[in-house]
Amino acid sequence: MLMHKAIVVFEVEGGSDKYIDGHRRDTMPIVRAIQDKGWHAEVVYYRPEWSADLFDHVSKNFDAYISRVNPGNIPGGEAGYFALLSKLADEGLVGMSTPAEMMAYGAKDALVKLNDTDLVPSDTTAYYDLESFHQNFPTSLSFGQRVLKQNRGSTGTGIWRVRLLDKELAAPLEPGTAVPLDTKIKATEAVDNHTEIRELGEFMDFCDQYIIGENGMLVDMRFMHRIVEGEIRILLVGPHPVFVVHKKPAEGEDNFSATLFSGAKYTYDDPAKWQELVDMFAEARPVIAEKLGGDNIPLIWTADFMLDDGEDGEDTYVLGEINCSCVGFTSELHMGIQELVAEEAITRVLEKAETTVA
Repeated sequence: MLMHKAIVVFEVEGGSDKYIDGHRRDTMPIVRAIQDKGWHAEVVYYRPEWSADLFDHVSKNFDAYISRVNPGNIPGGEAGYFALLSKLADEGLVGMSTPAEMMAYGAKDALVKLNDTDLVPSDTTAYYDLESFHQNFPTSLSFGQRVLKQNRGSTGTGIWRVRLLDKELAAPLEPGTAVPLDTKIKATEAVDNHTEIRELGEFMDFCDQYIIGENGMLVDMRFMHRIVEGEIRILLVGPHPVFVVHKKPAEGEDNFSATLFSGAKYTYDDPAKWQELVDMFAEARPVIAEKLGGDNIPLIWTADFMLDDGEDGEDTYVLGEINCSCVGFTSELHMGIQELVAEEAITRVLEKAETTVA
């Protein structure tokens, strides 16, 4: 296969993640970092009606692609875009990240696939259809506070902390007994920590929107009460931890969101400060890969953890989410992450070329 020493970066037009030049703030730093290493790099925009021309242009002129597209911003939905990326991979291009990686690692139900490991509570489940959601969630809620996570959301949108409004009702409720649909609940959305008082049945009807449609689902997970101490995110470039950010929610009774939009405070640490967590995740990664369908490490990805109490009172860590679809690092450009991304991307292309020649 002819080596072009060229990497294309995919984006889509529009979306709240774009700057005044029409690009994500971290896109052009990646492009320039690749160019600084003597390779060609450029951005192309995806549109469904351009798929054939994009395939022709990219397959003939590039060795690899880097996808910098938020799934929620893809015109026409994920299917067409993923089909293009898969076709390019079949043509021999190195994909970063591939649709398989994004679906395996980035989908919220990755947690369900790991619920028989020490990483995730065993009662974590997912609803892929309305019938199972309406039948099972009222019973799930009887065991205590739950968190519902939609598959397509970002920055906390469609992630709800759900609990009974009447604490007196919660105490005598027999676990395993369905909570009546007219029971008042408090639902707090992670995007901004706002709380709504609703009836359980009406709230569930509202949540139907997260299940209906392409790749729709709701993950149902136990509320981790120590989230108020903060969420711990490891950002990795390939297999290499770059930094750990400790994201502490804004103070307030209902607050649990660890997003900047909701007022959370971020502290950036060297991975060595969280060595126990970093080592635990590195040890667990082969198990994660096996459960999620293959050890294709994403180019830029994150793993979010929450503190929990171990059997002997020690700190343990619970995995809350893995993200690799379009991890942003605009606040960390001064750390030189774009250079690490360029180096890792080029290394992958060269390794693929050596394997092909061999």
